[in-house]
Order: sequence, then C-alpha cells, then structure tokens
Amino acid sequence: MITKKATKGKLLVAEPSILGDVSFNRSVILLANHDEQGSVGFILNKPSSHTLEDLVPEAASAMTVYNGGPVEQECLYFIHKVPDLIPNSVEIASGIYWGGDFNTVVELLRFHLITENDIRFFLGYSGWDGMQLDEELDSRSWIVVDNIHKKDIITRALPDFWRENMIELGGDYLLWSNAPENPVYN
Repeated sequence: MITKKATKGKLLVAEPSILGDVSFNRSVILLANHDEQGSVGFILNKPSSHTLEDLVPEAASAMTVYNGGPVEQECLYFIHKVPDLIPNSVEIASGIYWGGDFNTVVELLRFHLITENDIRFFLGYSGWDGMQLDEELDSRSWIVVDNIHKKDIITRALPDFWRENMIELGGDYLLWSNAPENPVYN
C-alpha cells in the first residue's frame, strides 16, 4: 500500500507529525498532477462550511464543498467520475477525472443527472512548485499510498478518512488513529 513515488492518482496522507498546520494536519490529498514543473492535489477529507448553492446558486445543489487546499481558495474546482457527461475532462487515474465544462456541470446538477456520488467540489487546491513535494516526501511530511478505492474515492473520503488510513497503515500509525487532533486535549 505504501509507495515511495508520488504520481498522479496516488494519495498523500499527512504524517501525524504535521501539527498546527490548519490546511494539512490530518489531510488526505488526491494528486491530480505531479511532474517536474510541480504538483496539484485536492484535500479529500476537509469539508468547508459552504454548499455549492452558496457559491453557484444556479446549480441548485446543497452539495458540500470541500477545502481543496490553501492555493486559490477563491476558485472552485471539481473531480468526478462521469467523463461521458462532462466534456473536456482530464483523467487523473482509475476512473477519476478533473475539471471539464462547468456550464454542463451546472445543467447536469439542475436536472439531477449527477449527484454527490458522481462529483466533488473544492475551494482551492494544494500545490507544490518543482521538486517541493519530493522534498516534503524526503522530510517525511507525507506518506504516499495507492488509491485502493479507485473512482469510489468520491464517496469514500469523508472527514474520518485520515484516521481510516492510519488504521490501514498499522504499526506505529495505529496509535495515532485514536489520538486527539490537538495533543493538548490528551
């Protein structure tokens, strides 16, 4: 399950040692792109206080919008598993797609042709320049794991997803699965 190399479609699981970082503490990130120019990903397990309808009223959908990361938090991004319905989508891996024609997405939502089982929205993204992510991996800030859930990651990655990954990793990580988010509360 643990791999050494970050590639698009893999998951980044925050090491328990990332404390005090509001964006990345206990985060699980789906890598949408990773190459020599940089990396882009979306935090899967941190819902925001916004619904899609709050941000795009014409979408007429009360879907939760997730905090995708600290970069461009004024922009809305999405991943989905219905490329046949959303033109101009880019495959990440394992049946998961990034982006596409947003006007089509709004229409599909208005007519209930896609649901939260098909698509997930994010405010902002997680981004790294050039070799920055590789440096963070070398410093043991992240654990790279396979996305064993494939396209079902859209419905599987809920707020307890980090804890579930700690349990799956086992060993010393198992202890962290029950630790409070803020060690001061212990």
